[in-house]
Amino acid sequence: METVNVGLLGVGTVGSGVVKILTENSEIIKKRLGFELNLKRVYAKKIKDDVKPLLEGKIANSYEELLNDDIDIVVELIGGTTFAKEFILEAIEKGKSIATANKALLAEFGYEIFSKAFDKKVDIGYEAAVAGGIPIIKSIKESLAANNIHSIKAIVNGTCNYILTEMFNKELPFDKVLKDAQEKGFAEADPTFDIDGIDSAHKMAILSSISFGDNVVAKEVYTEGIRNISLLDIKFADEFGYRIKLLGITRLIDDKIDVRVHPTLIKKDDTLAKTDGEFNAIKVRCDMDDETIYIGKGAGSLPTASAVVGDIMDIARNIKNKTNLRVPLMSFPFNFVRKREILNIDDLQMSYYLRFTVKDQAGVLSKISGVLGDYNISIKSVVQINKGDEWVPLIMFTHKAREADIKHALSIIEKLDIVKEKALLIRVDNDE
Repeated sequence: METVNVGLLGVGTVGSGVVKILTENSEIIKKRLGFELNLKRVYAKKIKDDVKPLLEGKIANSYEELLNDDIDIVVELIGGTTFAKEFILEAIEKGKSIATANKALLAEFGYEIFSKAFDKKVDIGYEAAVAGGIPIIKSIKESLAANNIHSIKAIVNGTCNYILTEMFNKELPFDKVLKDAQEKGFAEADPTFDIDGIDSAHKMAILSSISFGDNVVAKEVYTEGIRNISLLDIKFADEFGYRIKLLGITRLIDDKIDVRVHPTLIKKDDTLAKTDGEFNAIKVRCDMDDETIYIGKGAGSLPTASAVVGDIMDIARNIKNKTNLRVPLMSFPFNFVRKREILNIDDLQMSYYLRFTVKDQAGVLSKISGVLGDYNISIKSVVQINKGDEWVPLIMFTHKAREADIKHALSIIEKLDIVKEKALLIRVDNDE
């Protein structure tokens, strides 16, 4: 029986999972493909002791040795955007197809990499780059291909979702939950990429590109994280019928792309609001298939590795059948990929949750509401907590308003002597 040879760069958390799946599930993989996948060569600076027995005779002495071997598909799982980019471009130049989970690389240099792969007529599989084991890339590129996609709303970072869930369930402050998440391995020692929304922005850039036939890069995604969300905000959102989630949003408006990542208040009965812990959820709205929702673990060794191996199998079929590039790499053929204008968030209209810290005295509400009124911002509801302290929280929900107007009004309010610190702004889901 003929085989397709696979080379693996990187044997960390996901790479170890790939080795495990290719080894332990080799029989079911062979039955589904009709031929064998052979993990022929592996290179990594460090390989865990429990994985080494599975790689006997397969470990290369350098990445060059891996690239120069008789490898059909190269799997890149080292991450980063420097060496990983050089490695992938060199592999493509040598005519090898690629499977990768490198969201940062594709969100920044995807178009360049896909273009070279197209020229060399090799495939790139990147299902694992977005939402781990959830098959969202294939769903958009293939299952929903007959649809105009209107919008995507998504929870695509399990670390942030875990933190917000624990804050809600256990009534604990952000710092305490973050520390606990780090101890349990749900958050990195340096959690910046996750809690500041950067990881989610990478994923939303990729989803935007393949949904709308565009070349959206990470720096174009408006990004806010969850550092400033307090337990007080979690509780007030609950009282008003909402949950707070770090939401990624992308949609097409008048042939411009609105793409952003930020904390969002979502109605409790929404599926996204009910998605807790380290789980991800993605809601896709189309013209013909209406709404489809995908939920699953967005990270972890085996869920992510499962997506990587699924890509390897797809590419292997294409190689055997000589049908490389059967599905366009960016979901659209390159002559239909465009570069649209990205909507400025200041031009959008949304409802807002505002939290001020104000002096506990008469006239405070009228002064703040007066400034908001000057900018045509209508207040939907107000809660002021009178605890007998000098400074107290003042919570406001607004009706829909222009973001630029909200920001201008807040810049004035924050200079008033009745306001202690910068206000917290959280956007409210427009489907309320």
